[in-house]
Order: sequence, then C-alpha cells, then structure tokens
Amino acid sequence: MARACARHILVNTKEAAEKLKGQIARGEDFGKLAKKHSLCPSKKRGGDLGEFGPGQMVKAFDQVVFKKPVLEVHGPVKTQFGYHLIQTIYRT
Repeated sequence: MARACARHILVNTKEAAEKLKGQIARGEDFGKLAKKHSLCPSKKRGGDLGEFGPGQMVKAFDQVVFKKPVLEVHGPVKTQFGYHLIQTIYRT
C-alpha cells in the first residue's frame, strides 16, 4: 500500500497562501514559515504531518500528495479547512 510523508501550511485566504509560496520560492524556510503562519496544530512541527496513506486526508489534499511531484511546493489548494501549501517529502 502507498504511503507518503508531507508537510503543509494552512491559512485562511488564497492571497496569504500565494504570498507565503512566493517567500518559499525566494528561499525562505518552509518549516519556519509554517511555525509562524499555519493555522494547523502541525505548525509546532514545521507543518510536518508525518506518514499517512491514501484516503486519510481530504480528497483535494490526497490528490496533491499522491499524484504531484515530490519535494515541490504545491498550492494554494482549497479544502474545507482553508488554503494549503503542500510539500510531499517522500512517497512509497
């Protein structure tokens, strides 16, 4: 069965997510930005969600983690929780 490890930053608006994505693209640290800005409790771990399998996250999130290229920052991805920037660390 497939497994993946991912981290994310969750914010309330698409604009906030796009701004953070720009900061990451300019070399700012994903983990530090997650600790400072994310609304998810995972922010304490720099946005790290640990390892999980398909179907454990909401569909839009799952599709990025299990289908998009690894180590790239994807998003903003809208879910019922807000807007995510998602980085898949590895996938098996």
